[in-house]
Amino acid sequence: MKFRNNQFEVNESEFIIVPKGVEHRPVAENEVHIMLFEPASTLNTGNVVNEMTVINPQKV
Repeated sequence: MKFRNNQFEVNESEFIIVPKGVEHRPVAENEVHIMLFEPASTLNTGNVVNEMTVINPQKV
């Protein structure tokens, strides 16, 4: 996981908690599978609203 000022290697069976509001960028050399837990109110495009944004009426 890359952050503005550092990065952490997350291995198989490990997890990382990214605090709310912290800019981050997940990267991997090979294909990976992840589980993402976030509030239902979180937009899939972060703070950007464009044609890729999914707005679920149940989340509003």
